Amino acid sequence: MSIVCGIPLVECVYCLACARWAWKRCLHTAGHDSETWGLATAEEFEAIPRLCRYILAVYEDDLRNPLWAPPGGYGINPDWVVLRKTYEDTQGRAPPYMLYLDHNHADIVLAFRGLNLAKESDYAVLLDNRLGQRKFDGGYVHNGLLKAAGWVLDAECEVLRELVEKYSNYTLTFAGHSLGSGVAAMLSMVVVQNRDRVGSIERKRVRCYAIAPARCMSLNLAVRYADVINSVVLQDDFLPRTATPLEDIFKSLFCLPCILCLRCMRDTCIPEETMLKDPRRLYAPGRLYHIVERKPFRLGRFPPVVRTAVPVDGRFEHIVLSCNATSDHAIIWIEKEAQRALDLMREKDNTMQIPAKQIMERQETLTRHSQEYKAALQRAKTLDVPHASTPPSQYGTFEEEGEESSRRSQGESSFGSTNKSTVDESWEELIERLFDKDEHGHIVLKKQ
Repeated sequence: MSIVCGIPLVECVYCLACARWAWKRCLHTAGHDSETWGLATAEEFEAIPRLCRYILAVYEDDLRNPLWAPPGGYGINPDWVVLRKTYEDTQGRAPPYMLYLDHNHADIVLAFRGLNLAKESDYAVLLDNRLGQRKFDGGYVHNGLLKAAGWVLDAECEVLRELVEKYSNYTLTFAGHSLGSGVAAMLSMVVVQNRDRVGSIERKRVRCYAIAPARCMSLNLAVRYADVINSVVLQDDFLPRTATPLEDIFKSLFCLPCILCLRCMRDTCIPEETMLKDPRRLYAPGRLYHIVERKPFRLGRFPPVVRTAVPVDGRFEHIVLSCNATSDHAIIWIEKEAQRALDLMREKDNTMQIPAKQIMERQETLTRHSQEYKAALQRAKTLDVPHASTPPSQYGTFEEEGEESSRRSQGESSFGSTNKSTVDESWEELIERLFDKDEHGHIVLKKQ
Protein backbone atom coordinates (compact mmCIF):
# COMPACT_ATOMS: atom_id res chain seq x y z
CA MET A 1 0.00 0.00 0.00
CA SER A 2 2.84 2.36 0.87
CA ILE A 3 4.43 1.73 -2.54
CA VAL A 4 1.17 2.60 -4.33
CA CYS A 5 0.88 5.83 -2.36
CA GLY A 6 4.41 6.79 -3.37
CA ILE A 7 3.76 6.57 -7.10
CA PRO A 8 2.04 9.99 -7.39
CA LEU A 9 4.97 11.59 -5.56
CA VAL A 10 7.45 10.05 -8.00
CA GLU A 11 5.34 11.26 -10.92
CA CYS A 12 5.28 14.79 -9.51
CA VAL A 13 9.06 14.84 -9.07
CA TYR A 14 9.50 13.50 -12.58
CA CYS A 15 7.16 16.12 -14.06
CA LEU A 16 8.89 18.91 -12.17
CA ALA A 17 12.27 17.72 -13.42
CA CYS A 18 10.99 17.63 -17.01
CA ALA A 19 9.45 21.08 -16.65
CA ARG A 20 12.72 22.47 -15.26
CA TRP A 21 14.68 20.92 -18.14
CA ALA A 22 12.24 22.29 -20.74
CA TRP A 23 12.34 25.75 -19.15
CA LYS A 24 16.14 25.86 -19.15
CA ARG A 25 16.24 24.50 -22.70
CA CYS A 26 13.84 27.15 -23.97
CA LEU A 27 15.94 29.85 -22.30
CA HIS A 28 19.09 28.66 -24.08
CA THR A 29 20.00 31.32 -26.63
CA ALA A 30 22.71 31.58 -29.25
CA GLY A 31 24.57 34.11 -27.12
CA HIS A 32 25.30 31.39 -24.55
CA ASP A 33 27.35 29.43 -27.08
CA SER A 34 30.02 32.12 -27.40
CA GLU A 35 29.66 34.21 -24.24
CA THR A 36 33.17 33.27 -23.04
CA TRP A 37 34.88 33.89 -26.39
CA GLY A 38 37.04 36.89 -27.24
CA LEU A 39 36.04 39.68 -29.61
CA ALA A 40 37.20 39.61 -33.22
CA THR A 41 39.21 42.50 -34.63
CA ALA A 42 38.48 44.43 -37.81
CA GLU A 43 41.75 43.29 -39.37
CA GLU A 44 40.99 39.58 -39.04
CA PHE A 45 37.28 39.94 -39.93
CA GLU A 46 37.78 42.20 -42.97
CA ALA A 47 37.72 39.44 -45.59
CA ILE A 48 34.42 37.84 -44.50
CA PRO A 49 31.85 40.35 -45.89
CA ARG A 50 33.85 40.58 -49.11
CA LEU A 51 33.93 36.80 -49.54
CA CYS A 52 30.18 36.65 -48.83
CA ARG A 53 29.67 38.96 -51.81
CA TYR A 54 31.92 36.77 -53.97
CA ILE A 55 29.79 33.75 -53.05
CA LEU A 56 26.64 35.69 -53.91
CA ALA A 57 28.18 36.49 -57.30
CA VAL A 58 28.27 32.77 -58.13
CA TYR A 59 24.45 32.88 -58.31
CA GLU A 60 24.53 35.46 -61.12
CA ASP A 61 24.39 34.40 -64.77
CA ASP A 62 26.00 37.62 -66.03
CA LEU A 63 28.23 39.62 -63.70
CA ARG A 64 28.24 42.58 -66.10
CA ASN A 65 24.46 42.83 -65.76
CA PRO A 66 23.72 41.51 -62.26
CA LEU A 67 20.16 40.95 -61.11
CA TRP A 68 20.53 40.40 -57.35
CA ALA A 69 23.54 42.50 -56.41
CA PRO A 70 23.63 43.72 -52.77
CA PRO A 71 23.92 47.45 -51.99
CA GLY A 72 27.27 48.59 -53.33
CA GLY A 73 27.54 45.66 -55.74
CA TYR A 74 29.64 42.54 -55.52
CA GLY A 75 32.96 44.38 -55.65
CA ILE A 76 34.08 42.13 -58.51
CA ASN A 77 35.87 43.06 -61.71
CA PRO A 78 34.40 40.72 -64.37
CA ASP A 79 37.69 40.80 -66.27
CA TRP A 80 39.42 39.13 -63.30
CA VAL A 81 37.10 36.12 -63.27
CA VAL A 82 39.26 33.20 -64.41
CA LEU A 83 36.48 30.63 -64.80
CA ARG A 84 32.91 29.82 -63.79
CA LYS A 85 31.41 26.34 -63.55
CA THR A 86 27.67 25.60 -63.58
CA TYR A 87 25.74 22.43 -62.76
CA GLU A 88 26.11 21.37 -66.39
CA ASP A 89 29.88 21.72 -66.14
CA THR A 90 30.19 19.83 -62.85
CA GLN A 91 27.57 17.24 -63.85
CA GLY A 92 26.23 17.32 -60.32
CA ARG A 93 29.50 16.18 -58.74
CA ALA A 94 29.98 19.55 -57.00
CA PRO A 95 28.00 22.78 -56.56
CA PRO A 96 28.69 25.62 -59.03
CA TYR A 97 31.78 27.69 -58.31
CA MET A 98 33.82 30.63 -59.54
CA LEU A 99 37.58 31.19 -59.63
CA TYR A 100 38.40 34.86 -59.14
CA LEU A 101 41.79 36.57 -59.22
CA ASP A 102 41.50 39.38 -56.68
CA HIS A 103 44.41 41.70 -57.44
CA ASN A 104 43.18 44.33 -55.00
CA HIS A 105 43.67 41.99 -52.05
CA ALA A 106 46.42 39.73 -53.49
CA ASP A 107 44.13 36.72 -53.30
CA ILE A 108 43.16 33.76 -55.49
CA VAL A 109 39.55 32.96 -54.53
CA LEU A 110 37.59 29.81 -55.32
CA ALA A 111 33.98 30.45 -54.20
CA PHE A 112 31.17 27.86 -54.02
CA ARG A 113 27.44 28.53 -53.91
CA GLY A 114 25.13 26.94 -51.34
CA LEU A 115 22.50 24.22 -51.47
CA ASN A 116 20.01 24.45 -54.32
CA LEU A 117 16.67 23.07 -53.11
CA ALA A 118 15.65 22.32 -56.70
CA LYS A 119 18.72 20.21 -57.58
CA GLU A 120 18.75 16.50 -56.82
CA SER A 121 22.51 16.39 -57.32
CA ASP A 122 23.03 18.64 -54.27
CA TYR A 123 20.96 16.26 -52.15
CA ALA A 124 23.00 13.36 -53.52
CA VAL A 125 26.22 15.02 -52.35
CA LEU A 126 24.73 15.87 -48.96
CA LEU A 127 23.24 12.43 -48.31
CA ASP A 128 26.28 10.47 -49.49
CA ASN A 129 27.46 9.71 -45.97
CA ARG A 130 27.07 7.27 -43.13
CA LEU A 131 28.39 7.79 -39.64
CA GLY A 132 32.04 6.77 -39.64
CA GLN A 133 32.05 5.94 -43.36
CA ARG A 134 35.09 7.98 -44.46
CA LYS A 135 38.44 8.41 -42.68
CA PHE A 136 40.86 11.17 -43.59
CA ASP A 137 44.14 12.26 -42.02
CA GLY A 138 43.50 10.47 -38.73
CA GLY A 139 39.85 11.55 -38.38
CA TYR A 140 36.45 11.21 -39.97
CA VAL A 141 34.92 13.44 -42.64
CA HIS A 142 31.73 13.66 -44.68
CA ASN A 143 32.08 11.26 -47.60
CA GLY A 144 30.03 13.15 -50.19
CA LEU A 145 31.67 16.50 -49.48
CA LEU A 146 35.15 14.97 -49.63
CA LYS A 147 34.36 13.34 -53.00
CA ALA A 148 33.09 16.68 -54.32
CA ALA A 149 36.26 18.42 -53.14
CA GLY A 150 38.43 15.76 -54.77
CA TRP A 151 36.60 16.19 -58.05
CA VAL A 152 37.12 19.98 -57.97
CA LEU A 153 40.83 19.59 -57.25
CA ASP A 154 41.25 17.11 -60.11
CA ALA A 155 39.41 19.46 -62.46
CA GLU A 156 41.16 22.71 -61.49
CA CYS A 157 44.58 21.75 -60.13
CA GLU A 158 46.37 22.80 -63.33
CA VAL A 159 44.78 26.26 -63.30
CA LEU A 160 45.41 26.68 -59.59
CA ARG A 161 49.04 25.64 -59.95
CA GLU A 162 49.63 28.16 -62.74
CA LEU A 163 48.09 30.98 -60.69
CA VAL A 164 49.92 30.04 -57.49
CA GLU A 165 53.26 29.91 -59.28
CA LYS A 166 52.63 33.11 -61.25
CA TYR A 167 51.45 35.11 -58.21
CA SER A 168 53.79 33.76 -55.55
CA ASN A 169 52.80 36.38 -52.96
CA TYR A 170 49.03 35.79 -53.29
CA THR A 171 47.00 33.74 -50.82
CA LEU A 172 44.79 30.87 -51.98
CA THR A 173 41.32 31.17 -50.46
CA PHE A 174 38.43 28.70 -50.59
CA ALA A 175 35.03 30.05 -49.61
CA GLY A 176 31.54 28.61 -49.64
CA HIS A 177 28.10 28.83 -48.10
CA SER A 178 26.03 25.96 -46.66
CA LEU A 179 26.72 22.93 -48.86
CA GLY A 180 29.50 24.90 -50.56
CA SER A 181 31.10 25.59 -47.17
CA GLY A 182 31.55 21.86 -46.64
CA VAL A 183 33.14 21.45 -50.08
CA ALA A 184 35.43 24.43 -49.44
CA ALA A 185 36.51 23.05 -46.04
CA MET A 186 37.21 19.61 -47.49
CA LEU A 187 39.07 21.13 -50.42
CA SER A 188 41.34 23.17 -48.16
CA MET A 189 42.25 20.02 -46.23
CA VAL A 190 42.94 18.08 -49.43
CA VAL A 191 45.11 20.91 -50.78
CA VAL A 192 47.10 21.09 -47.53
CA GLN A 193 47.71 17.35 -47.76
CA ASN A 194 48.61 17.56 -51.48
CA ARG A 195 50.33 20.92 -51.79
CA ASP A 196 52.58 19.68 -54.60
CA ARG A 197 49.52 19.55 -56.87
CA VAL A 198 49.05 23.32 -56.59
CA GLY A 199 52.59 24.52 -56.95
CA SER A 200 53.94 23.36 -53.57
CA ILE A 201 52.13 26.22 -51.87
CA GLU A 202 52.98 26.89 -48.22
CA ARG A 203 50.35 25.99 -45.66
CA LYS A 204 50.22 29.55 -44.34
CA ARG A 205 49.08 30.79 -47.77
CA VAL A 206 46.03 28.50 -47.81
CA ARG A 207 42.83 29.82 -46.23
CA CYS A 208 39.22 28.72 -46.05
CA TYR A 209 36.10 30.62 -45.01
CA ALA A 210 33.07 28.40 -44.41
CA ILE A 211 29.96 30.59 -44.23
CA ALA A 212 27.07 28.94 -42.34
CA PRO A 213 29.17 25.77 -42.22
CA ALA A 214 27.98 22.20 -42.40
CA ARG A 215 29.25 19.77 -39.77
CA CYS A 216 31.70 17.91 -41.95
CA MET A 217 34.73 16.72 -39.93
CA SER A 218 35.54 15.07 -36.61
CA LEU A 219 36.61 17.14 -33.64
CA ASN A 220 40.32 16.39 -33.87
CA LEU A 221 40.40 17.59 -37.49
CA ALA A 222 38.20 20.61 -36.74
CA VAL A 223 40.71 21.78 -34.13
CA ARG A 224 43.87 20.75 -35.98
CA TYR A 225 42.95 22.70 -39.13
CA ALA A 226 41.85 25.81 -37.23
CA ASP A 227 44.89 27.68 -38.56
CA VAL A 228 43.56 27.22 -42.10
CA ILE A 229 39.75 27.01 -41.84
CA ASN A 230 37.48 29.75 -40.47
CA SER A 231 33.74 29.20 -39.94
CA VAL A 232 31.22 32.04 -39.74
CA VAL A 233 27.89 31.53 -37.93
CA LEU A 234 25.10 34.12 -37.70
CA GLN A 235 23.23 34.02 -34.36
CA ASP A 236 20.77 31.05 -34.36
CA ASP A 237 21.72 29.33 -37.64
CA PHE A 238 20.53 25.71 -37.41
CA LEU A 239 23.02 24.06 -39.80
CA PRO A 240 26.22 24.29 -37.66
CA ARG A 241 24.16 22.97 -34.74
CA THR A 242 22.36 20.11 -36.49
CA ALA A 243 23.80 16.93 -35.07
CA THR A 244 25.27 14.20 -37.22
CA PRO A 245 24.48 12.22 -39.26
CA LEU A 246 23.86 14.99 -41.79
CA GLU A 247 20.88 13.13 -43.26
CA ASP A 248 18.87 14.97 -40.58
CA ILE A 249 19.47 18.24 -42.42
CA PHE A 250 17.48 16.90 -45.35
CA LYS A 251 14.59 16.06 -43.04
CA SER A 252 14.90 19.36 -41.23
CA LEU A 253 14.35 21.30 -44.44
CA PHE A 254 10.84 19.87 -44.73
CA CYS A 255 9.74 19.32 -41.13
CA LEU A 256 12.00 21.73 -39.30
CA PRO A 257 10.00 22.45 -36.10
CA CYS A 258 9.34 18.78 -35.31
CA ILE A 259 12.82 17.56 -36.18
CA LEU A 260 14.60 20.38 -34.36
CA CYS A 261 12.61 19.79 -31.17
CA LEU A 262 13.25 16.04 -31.25
CA ARG A 263 16.95 16.47 -32.00
CA CYS A 264 17.16 19.16 -29.35
CA MET A 265 15.69 16.84 -26.70
CA ARG A 266 17.89 13.90 -27.69
CA ASP A 267 21.14 15.88 -27.83
CA THR A 268 20.42 17.64 -24.55
CA CYS A 269 20.00 14.30 -22.78
CA ILE A 270 23.36 13.00 -24.06
CA PRO A 271 26.28 14.03 -21.81
CA GLU A 272 28.81 16.20 -23.62
CA GLU A 273 31.65 13.95 -22.45
CA THR A 274 30.05 11.10 -24.40
CA MET A 275 29.78 13.22 -27.53
CA LEU A 276 33.39 14.40 -27.32
CA LYS A 277 34.70 10.85 -27.10
CA ASP A 278 32.80 9.69 -30.18
CA PRO A 279 35.48 9.82 -32.94
CA ARG A 280 32.84 9.64 -35.69
CA ARG A 281 30.82 12.65 -34.61
CA LEU A 282 31.18 15.54 -37.06
CA TYR A 283 31.56 19.22 -36.17
CA ALA A 284 31.69 22.66 -37.75
CA PRO A 285 35.30 23.10 -38.92
CA GLY A 286 38.16 25.33 -37.80
CA ARG A 287 38.15 28.64 -35.95
CA LEU A 288 34.62 29.92 -35.29
CA TYR A 289 33.33 33.47 -35.74
CA HIS A 290 29.92 33.97 -34.15
CA ILE A 291 27.91 37.06 -35.12
CA VAL A 292 25.49 37.91 -32.29
CA GLU A 293 22.92 40.60 -33.01
CA ARG A 294 19.84 39.65 -30.97
CA LYS A 295 19.32 39.41 -27.23
CA PRO A 296 16.82 37.27 -25.29
CA PHE A 297 13.44 38.82 -24.50
CA ARG A 298 14.21 41.88 -26.63
CA LEU A 299 12.66 42.80 -29.94
CA GLY A 300 14.58 43.77 -33.05
CA ARG A 301 18.22 43.51 -34.02
CA PHE A 302 21.02 45.15 -32.09
CA PRO A 303 24.46 46.29 -33.29
CA PRO A 304 26.18 43.00 -34.13
CA VAL A 305 29.09 41.74 -32.06
CA VAL A 306 31.56 39.19 -33.45
CA ARG A 307 33.14 36.70 -31.06
CA THR A 308 35.81 34.24 -32.04
CA ALA A 309 37.58 31.22 -30.58
CA VAL A 310 38.81 27.71 -31.30
CA PRO A 311 36.54 25.88 -28.85
CA VAL A 312 36.72 22.16 -28.11
CA ASP A 313 33.83 21.57 -25.72
CA GLY A 314 30.71 23.70 -26.19
CA ARG A 315 31.23 23.83 -29.94
CA PHE A 316 27.64 24.67 -31.06
CA GLU A 317 26.43 21.42 -29.53
CA HIS A 318 22.80 22.39 -28.93
CA ILE A 319 20.16 23.57 -31.37
CA VAL A 320 18.60 26.91 -30.48
CA LEU A 321 14.80 26.92 -30.43
CA SER A 322 14.33 30.10 -32.42
CA CYS A 323 12.07 31.37 -35.18
CA ASN A 324 15.22 32.75 -36.84
CA ALA A 325 16.99 29.39 -37.08
CA THR A 326 16.47 29.23 -40.86
CA SER A 327 16.59 32.94 -41.76
CA ASP A 328 20.00 33.25 -40.07
CA HIS A 329 21.26 30.65 -42.52
CA ALA A 330 20.65 32.90 -45.54
CA ILE A 331 23.82 34.22 -47.18
CA ILE A 332 22.13 37.59 -47.82
CA TRP A 333 21.55 38.16 -44.09
CA ILE A 334 25.02 36.95 -43.20
CA GLU A 335 26.63 39.37 -45.65
CA LYS A 336 24.53 42.25 -44.38
CA GLU A 337 25.22 41.62 -40.68
CA ALA A 338 28.88 40.86 -41.28
CA GLN A 339 29.32 44.19 -43.09
CA ARG A 340 27.51 46.02 -40.28
CA ALA A 341 29.76 44.37 -37.73
CA LEU A 342 32.88 45.28 -39.71
CA ASP A 343 31.77 48.91 -40.04
CA LEU A 344 31.25 49.11 -36.28
CA MET A 345 34.68 47.62 -35.64
CA ARG A 346 36.29 50.17 -37.91
CA GLU A 347 34.49 53.04 -36.22
CA LYS A 348 35.86 51.96 -32.84
CA ASP A 349 39.30 51.16 -34.17
CA ASN A 350 41.42 54.29 -34.41
CA THR A 351 44.42 52.20 -35.42
CA MET A 352 43.12 52.12 -39.00
CA GLN A 353 44.63 55.59 -39.37
CA ILE A 354 47.94 54.82 -37.64
CA PRO A 355 49.99 52.27 -39.63
CA ALA A 356 52.50 51.58 -36.85
CA LYS A 357 49.78 50.62 -34.39
CA GLN A 358 47.94 48.70 -37.08
CA ILE A 359 51.03 46.53 -37.67
CA MET A 360 51.39 46.05 -33.91
CA GLU A 361 47.74 45.01 -33.60
CA ARG A 362 48.13 42.55 -36.47
CA GLN A 363 51.05 40.92 -34.66
CA GLU A 364 49.01 40.78 -31.44
CA THR A 365 46.12 39.15 -33.32
CA LEU A 366 48.41 36.53 -34.86
CA THR A 367 49.94 35.83 -31.46
CA ARG A 368 46.52 35.51 -29.83
CA HIS A 369 45.32 33.16 -32.57
CA SER A 370 48.43 31.02 -32.17
CA GLN A 371 47.97 30.82 -28.40
CA GLU A 372 44.26 29.96 -28.74
CA TYR A 373 45.09 27.34 -31.35
CA LYS A 374 47.68 25.63 -29.15
CA ALA A 375 45.36 25.85 -26.13
CA ALA A 376 42.58 24.17 -28.15
CA LEU A 377 44.89 21.33 -29.18
CA GLN A 378 45.96 20.90 -25.56
CA ARG A 379 42.34 21.02 -24.39
CA ALA A 380 41.39 18.32 -26.89
CA LYS A 381 44.23 16.18 -25.57
CA THR A 382 43.13 16.77 -21.98
CA LEU A 383 39.53 15.77 -22.77
CA ASP A 384 40.77 12.56 -24.43
CA VAL A 385 39.30 13.48 -27.80
CA PRO A 386 40.07 10.50 -30.08
CA HIS A 387 43.14 11.02 -32.30
CA ALA A 388 43.74 14.51 -30.87
CA SER A 389 47.11 16.04 -31.72
CA THR A 390 49.65 17.62 -29.43
CA PRO A 391 50.32 21.35 -29.90
CA PRO A 392 52.26 21.98 -33.14
CA SER A 393 55.96 22.65 -33.33
CA GLN A 394 57.41 25.96 -34.43
CA TYR A 395 57.57 24.59 -37.98
CA GLY A 396 53.81 24.25 -38.21
CA THR A 397 53.76 20.46 -38.68
CA PHE A 398 50.75 18.55 -37.42
CA GLU A 399 51.66 14.88 -36.97
CA GLU A 400 49.33 12.23 -35.63
CA GLU A 401 50.76 9.80 -33.09
CA GLY A 402 51.26 6.45 -34.78
CA GLU A 403 50.22 7.83 -38.20
CA GLU A 404 51.92 9.55 -41.12
CA SER A 405 55.19 7.86 -40.09
CA SER A 406 56.77 8.51 -43.45
CA ARG A 407 56.27 12.28 -43.23
CA ARG A 408 57.46 12.33 -39.65
CA SER A 409 60.55 10.27 -40.44
CA GLN A 410 61.38 12.59 -43.32
CA GLY A 411 61.07 15.58 -41.03
CA GLU A 412 63.20 13.94 -38.36
CA SER A 413 65.87 12.95 -40.85
CA SER A 414 66.07 16.45 -42.31
CA PHE A 415 66.17 17.92 -38.81
CA GLY A 416 68.88 15.45 -37.85
CA SER A 417 70.93 16.23 -40.93
CA THR A 418 70.72 19.92 -40.13
CA ASN A 419 72.00 19.33 -36.62
CA LYS A 420 74.76 17.05 -37.96
CA SER A 421 75.93 19.65 -40.46
CA THR A 422 75.97 22.29 -37.73
CA VAL A 423 78.08 20.07 -35.46
CA ASP A 424 80.47 19.23 -38.31
CA GLU A 425 80.95 22.92 -39.09
CA SER A 426 81.70 23.64 -35.42
CA TRP A 427 84.37 20.92 -35.29
CA GLU A 428 85.95 22.15 -38.51
CA GLU A 429 86.20 25.68 -37.14
CA LEU A 430 87.74 24.37 -33.92
CA ILE A 431 90.31 22.26 -35.80
CA GLU A 432 91.27 25.17 -38.08
CA ARG A 433 91.74 27.41 -35.03
CA LEU A 434 93.91 24.95 -33.05
CA PHE A 435 95.83 23.02 -35.70
CA ASP A 436 97.82 23.73 -38.84
CA LYS A 437 99.87 21.83 -41.43
CA ASP A 438 103.67 22.05 -41.73
CA GLU A 439 105.72 22.04 -44.96
CA HIS A 440 105.52 18.23 -45.11
CA GLY A 441 101.73 18.14 -44.80
CA HIS A 442 101.73 16.96 -41.17
CA ILE A 443 99.13 18.35 -38.74
CA VAL A 444 100.78 20.33 -35.95
CA LEU A 445 99.43 22.40 -33.07
CA LYS A 446 99.35 26.13 -33.75
CA LYS A 447 101.59 28.31 -31.66
CA GLN A 448 99.56 30.58 -29.43
